[in-house]
Order: sequence, then structure tokens, then C-alpha cells
Amino acid sequence: MAEHTSTSAAAPDHPRPGRHRAGDARHRASGDAAHESRHQYAEPYDGRHRADPQVLSVWATAQATGPVQRRGRYVAGSVKHPARMLPAIAAHAVSAYTRPGDLVLDPMCGIGTTLVEAAHLGRDAIGIEYEPRWSDIADANIAHAHTQGAPGNAAVIRGDATRLLSLVPSALAGQVALVVTSPPYGPTVHGLVRPGDGGVAKSDNTYGTDKGNLAYRDLTGLADGFAEILRGCAVLLRPGGHVVVTARPWRRNGQLVDLPSAVIGAGLRAGLIPTERCVALLSAVRDGRLVARPSFFQITAVRKARAAGTPLHLIAHEDVLIFTKPAVESTGEEGSE
Repeated sequence: MAEHTSTSAAAPDHPRPGRHRAGDARHRASGDAAHESRHQYAEPYDGRHRADPQVLSVWATAQATGPVQRRGRYVAGSVKHPARMLPAIAAHAVSAYTRPGDLVLDPMCGIGTTLVEAAHLGRDAIGIEYEPRWSDIADANIAHAHTQGAPGNAAVIRGDATRLLSLVPSALAGQVALVVTSPPYGPTVHGLVRPGDGGVAKSDNTYGTDKGNLAYRDLTGLADGFAEILRGCAVLLRPGGHVVVTARPWRRNGQLVDLPSAVIGAGLRAGLIPTERCVALLSAVRDGRLVARPSFFQITAVRKARAAGTPLHLIAHEDVLIFTKPAVESTGEEGSE
């Protein structure tokens, strides 16, 4: 989805980007007085999760556009990532499934949206990012959040999340309360567009050029790699912890690629329990109606499809797939006494 944003302040000086700062990512016990004080002004936790019947499973996360959500909160280079998660989606997940002081993980953190929103909400966060370009920007966004008074700590580790357990400190096993992430949408996405005399020019429409990136695998390979990532997440999650994955299908040569179903299969293979399937709106709700916020490419594709007789519609939401780590690990033995 093509978006444009600006920031009101540049990122300040910060430690060398892309390197793990153990002091930032260290998860403190809840009894730590300094830790409690640091989070006392974080948003209060109301004790309700999305599974509660009183809470809707439709998340109104696009009442403001993406650029408006990021303006002044993220550094200018953030707009160049081709598949940014809406900040409101990450913030909604963090608010719903964690308490202030909890530890949040994003194993494919991109520009650090999950980390920034978690820090602003008084949670600690750690992210993994494969591409140096995006890990640098994620570091800058974290540093910028701290200049704005974000009470949570956050850090980025540069590396391959399919080897997650070799990247993070072993002391974090069983300490993560929530994982929030999104798998890549194939090797090429729409990125940014700019009209000109010669037509529309695309830019920043790839995750990177390194063929080791998970985005360059086919759907089967992507699902297998994502299952490996989720297996690592399952080790780091505390019992009863949650994994929130945003995904949506896309079309390749006119055929639907069912990424959400592939993600559910990956979660099951990782030993996680699918517990909810919610909707994160990419459209605003105004007077009981959806107001679409489509990209140039979505509008063009839908117009062409309808002209050819195929009743396509604009994308209005992302699937939110929620898994839970079993509160009690299975021993694999049945009928034992």
C-alpha cells in the first residue's frame, strides 16, 4: 500500500544501529521497584482480552490514515519500507494482551512499529530484523520514541529470525508475554508510486536484495520458514502467552494466495493453539459505513477486474490470527497416572 508521511523531528544520536543492547532488552522482574516506577504512568490495563464476549473482534485501527498515525512519531525514512504495519494495529494488540512492564517480541520487526508502540505503552520490547536498512531505521525510531518520553525499553537484533533462539539471550526463554508480527508478502510489494509524464513510477517496492530473505521463498517455503520462527517464539513465550499475526491474501497472476491459512498451519506446526481470528480494519468507520483507503494499485486492479466481469472489491481489512501457548506443556503421554 502506498503511503507518504513526514516527521516533525529528526532522530537524535543513538548507539550503533542494528546491534543488540542487552541492557535495553533485559526483562526485569515485576517486583523491581525501579521498573514499577518507570511504568507507573503507562496506559492502564483493563484486564480484558479480545476473547471476552463483550469486546468486538473488529479492530477499528484506521480511523486515521497511516501517514497521520506515524507523523512525528516515526523518523522520515520509515515511509520507505514497502509493507509497514499500521501503528494502531500494533498498539491495539499490545494494549489488549499485555500489562505495563510485560515483554513484547517482534521477530520480523521491519522499521520497529511493534517496538515503538510497545515502548510508548510502557512495555519492554525486542525485535529481530534481517535487512540492515530496516534495522537501522528501527533503531532510529526507538531512539526517537525515547526522546518523546516513551517509558518502555526496546532493542533490535540484526539477524535471521528462523534462527531466533541463537540470536536472543537464553534468559528470555519463557519471559515473553506477546509476539506481534507479520510475514512478508512475497518478494515484491507495491511500495511508493509517483505519477509522471511517462506514467507511474514505483520505488521502494522490495524488502531488500538479499535472496536469503524469507520474502523470496514461494508460499510453501515461506510457511515453513514462518513455522520455524514461531517455534522459536513458542520457546520464548511464557505459558498462556499470545502470538498476534496480521496477514491477508494476495493475488498472483490472478490466482488467490491464501496467506492467512498458511499462517494458521505454521502456528499449529509450532505447537501453538489458534484461539481467535479477528479483523483489523484498513478502512475508517464513518457514520456506520466503511471509508476505504485503497492504494493506487488496488484501485487499478479492481477497475480492470470489474471491467473484465470479475466482481473484485477494495481491500478493507487484514486478518488478525491469534495463537496461545498452552498453559501446561504436553508431555506426549496419554493415560499415564
